[in-house]
Amino acid sequence: MSTITYLTRIEFGEGQISRLQELLDGLGVKRPLIATDKGLVATGLVAKVTAQLRDKPSIFDGTPANPTEDAVLAAHAVYRQGDCDGIVGLGGGSALDLAKGVRLLTGHEGPLAQYTLVAGGITRIHGRICPMIAVPTTSGTGSEVGRAAVIITAEGRKLGIISPHMLPSIALCDPELTYGLPPGLTAATGMDAISHCLETFMASAFNPPADAIARDGLAKGWRSLRNAVANGNDKEARNDMMMCALEGAMAFQKGLGAVHALTHPLGAIRSLNLHHGTLNAVLMPTVLRFNRSVIGAKWDWLEKFFGQAPDKAIAALNQDIGIPSGLASLGVTEAMMEQVAQEALKDHCHATNPRLATAADYLALMRDSA
Repeated sequence: MSTITYLTRIEFGEGQISRLQELLDGLGVKRPLIATDKGLVATGLVAKVTAQLRDKPSIFDGTPANPTEDAVLAAHAVYRQGDCDGIVGLGGGSALDLAKGVRLLTGHEGPLAQYTLVAGGITRIHGRICPMIAVPTTSGTGSEVGRAAVIITAEGRKLGIISPHMLPSIALCDPELTYGLPPGLTAATGMDAISHCLETFMASAFNPPADAIARDGLAKGWRSLRNAVANGNDKEARNDMMMCALEGAMAFQKGLGAVHALTHPLGAIRSLNLHHGTLNAVLMPTVLRFNRSVIGAKWDWLEKFFGQAPDKAIAALNQDIGIPSGLASLGVTEAMMEQVAQEALKDHCHATNPRLATAADYLALMRDSA
């Protein structure tokens, strides 16, 4: 077991979920809302987790694959009906982001668009909100230690609500909760974590500690993702992947880049409802090539680390773990690409890519990833 205080308090280790009631007591939470999804309910995990609590909690299980403002509002209604005084986000990044959205509404009036980073919302967010414990059940987004909630707003845009106040009170990271995760979901979420490490490392801002954390997360993900996909109960691989996700999000306080500037609007296409990690994986080789001319020594470091060109290494990893071959296979059309290219320019990750992209560049990146 380890207690880490970096951006927020982190309780990491196998079996730590058994401490949930203790941690809620420490935060003074007596009536928590559990924000999760129907898939986790069906596995029996939600019942297993809530059975250890002293009192029966309120539960919202309607989190969609890409969390929406409508779902946040529905969960907030359950929070109010249950007279709740705290939130436990239990699930993948979508459930954790939805929980953050509900938490925001415990101290702020809607709509959510006014709190997005692109709307200058960071100055409108204060800390007078309820406590939150984030319990990840996948190793991907790192939302448990992230300042952001990425939500599809009522206007249909997938945007980041970002503030230090959005950090969960406690991140409760138990690798046992990821044992037996299906290979496809392990692959997609794992590539999400690896993409965070890579994009943070490439981002142009000066932040050596973030770079160091990103490199360590990348090393853990690179050595273990194939094993985790092949054997869902590989203890060492599962621990590595949960730490890779954690470190990727610790590091991306520095900034992300073109991959995420594209995957946010791609993930907002309602008719497709695409998985964020899958999109990151598909786009990463092309974005690596796009950035090569400006990242200099960092490309050289990556080439030495992988033992080959970074774009080729990631493309080979994608193939080995069963990532779809390209955007076209996911249903993304030329017309969708043209719209996404315009939206990417407005995304908060656009400005932190080391090579500033134009709409034409974004369109070319997607075509090359098709």
